[in-house]
Amino acid sequence: MSERLRVRVTGAVQGVGFRPFVHGLAMRCGLSGFVFNDSDGVLAEIEGGALDVFLAALRQERPFLARIDSIDLTVLPPQGQHGFTIRRSVGVRGSGTRTRGVPDAAPCGPCLDDLFDPDSRFRLYPFVTCTQCGPRFTITRRLPYDRACTALAEFPPCEACSADYRDPTNRRFHAETIACAACGPRLSHTIAEIASALGRGRIVALKGIGGFHLLCDATNEAAVAALRHRKRRPAKPFAILVANAASATRLADPTAAELALLGDVARPIVLVRARDGLAPSVAPGLSRVGVMLPSAPLHHLLFHAAAGYPEGQAWRDAPQQLALVATSANHPGHPLMIADAEALWELTAIADVIVTHDRPILARADDSVMAIIDGAPSMIRRSRGFVPTPIDIGQDGPCVLGVGGHLKTTICVTRGHEAFLSQHIGDLDAASTRRFYADTARAMLAMLDVAPELVACDRHPDYASSQFAETLGLPVLPVQHHAAHLAAVAAEHHLVGPLIGVALDGYGYGEDGGAWGGELMLRTGAQWQRRGHLRHLAMPGGDRAAREPWRMGVAALVALGRAEDAAARFPSVAGSGRLAAFLEAHPTTPATSSMGRLFDAAAALLGLCTHQSHEGEAAMALEALVHAPKRLASGYQIIDHVLDFRPLLADLLQPGLSARRGAELFHGTLIAGLVEWASALAEQTGHGDIVLGGGCLINPVLADGLVVALRARGLRPWLPRAVPPNDGGLSFGQAAMARAHLMMDPLPFRLSGS
Repeated sequence: MSERLRVRVTGAVQGVGFRPFVHGLAMRCGLSGFVFNDSDGVLAEIEGGALDVFLAALRQERPFLARIDSIDLTVLPPQGQHGFTIRRSVGVRGSGTRTRGVPDAAPCGPCLDDLFDPDSRFRLYPFVTCTQCGPRFTITRRLPYDRACTALAEFPPCEACSADYRDPTNRRFHAETIACAACGPRLSHTIAEIASALGRGRIVALKGIGGFHLLCDATNEAAVAALRHRKRRPAKPFAILVANAASATRLADPTAAELALLGDVARPIVLVRARDGLAPSVAPGLSRVGVMLPSAPLHHLLFHAAAGYPEGQAWRDAPQQLALVATSANHPGHPLMIADAEALWELTAIADVIVTHDRPILARADDSVMAIIDGAPSMIRRSRGFVPTPIDIGQDGPCVLGVGGHLKTTICVTRGHEAFLSQHIGDLDAASTRRFYADTARAMLAMLDVAPELVACDRHPDYASSQFAETLGLPVLPVQHHAAHLAAVAAEHHLVGPLIGVALDGYGYGEDGGAWGGELMLRTGAQWQRRGHLRHLAMPGGDRAAREPWRMGVAALVALGRAEDAAARFPSVAGSGRLAAFLEAHPTTPATSSMGRLFDAAAALLGLCTHQSHEGEAAMALEALVHAPKRLASGYQIIDHVLDFRPLLADLLQPGLSARRGAELFHGTLIAGLVEWASALAEQTGHGDIVLGGGCLINPVLADGLVVALRARGLRPWLPRAVPPNDGGLSFGQAAMARAHLMMDPLPFRLSGS
């Protein structure tokens, strides 16, 4: 007996081939009706006798990129309709939109087959795509997702593409991004020209999925050194782009888990242990290198050209000689470039060749960066391939906005049980980045069609993000920096109830106005309270101490009563002796409890780094030397929950101590002291869940060592996974705290402008 159902599907169901999937299921089941996109997702009406079969397949056979949140059914009177159609999308703004976009996806296997198939009309076409792969987030102007709402709107399909689009048996049936060489976007240069330039040691600016990359031969030291000089990036490591997994193992030593992560459809940069073969300037002095596989057909075509244009498909999995540095095309402190005109004007001093194409990038997105920590993937920078996928926070709640901090900034908007974290925005020093930041906030609120009840910001009053919060006309909740780091981990893992938190970070504005960064905290209700901290070290010069680790080294010497050794310890730094004398005479110099500055002090004392050209350079140099952490039994003291590592710093001064031995003692002793510190509070309170947050948790030696040792104590450590442990996850933690305060423990909020 014929029945009719209205089927409402919500989730990531637009831009993933869901309508053609529903069409195919209905035809297979002999059902009639229609399907279309709207503001809430996908709506279908189906009629016939095999509705149960259809619904079971709908849940079990969803398209690869689709994520179904809910399927709601409404029984309707039969209409006796015949045939099944895909109708025009319907968009209604301001009506409580529930749908969402999907991330950009690397080329699928069938599209790569087409790319190198001599009989395919997509052969060697650098913008080949289908319903299951290709750009999405970076080319979407608005939802519902239709060609007219994307960057492909200005490319009318040719007759052949239109025929594929209308053909239910074709895998490009209703593929909104369908295009070919006859009708689609075009490159400004040929593949041969680009490959030739790279082979001759030239630097190429290449327009990609989410912005321009700067490319050069990663085995050519002269080319890499030239890129460093022109980009004014003296030491910060570059990532490399290789053709496939077999090519990755030529230059790095990835584990099975790292290889799996490299092959993820998001194509993140993955930090893996480096091998010989790369130019020394790719990742100078470091043990790990960032590796990624191609995220666009254009990348595959470059490797194909470098291999001599081999026939067939077998070459795609074979080791390739070419490895490319691939780094964001931007000036220091400014956003990734996405516009052709800007790149042609701004990159001429950096790149020898600038390659554009005429498909606009509507949303910039840097490459995401990940690592395997404690055996599982962990986010370091969340952007292309992951945004705009939301993070499930476990329960419905009010809509709030988290505006992040100052460095590595992101924005977070909550809707129901989901938190939407923006792509990586960057540091808010430059006006161009602040414009990108404000535009991103507006775009997110418009795309999600929400109105926040509360905005949460950092307690630091001078941050551009805190000042932005004041302009929104909403109640403002200032949130302590390290509480937000810990709240992010708790929210990601749906942890409720009392918690212990260990925040290991560079800098955060403290409740007392001081420079915090090594904090032991306790959550009760919606409140995080500081219960302990690292013993303070003077931070001479304020922010300069973070850029010049020798200053923290001098502060350590003074704290150890060895001020007279400063000039000899840092002979290349004029004034180190005078600074030591000043600190001795002025014991009330502003100080910090920062774990990041403790790393800086250790790196300086060991002679590894006196000046940093990028954030974390000293800590990365220390971590790179560690083969196996070694504990110094008497390397720390704990008094009233204050953890004092002065004995460890004193040991680093012993004559003849190698930098490697010092780095291993430093890491091993840190781990032991931090575990005893947290365990004491756990025993005192009876709480066994310990969340670990802050930028220092990017260090795998420290993170792995902490979780192993805490588990050995019978405790339950939690690491950040879906969001970065550094300030890239701060907005998520702020949003989690804002929701908690609204739902559990309301505070008197400050009205913006008051």
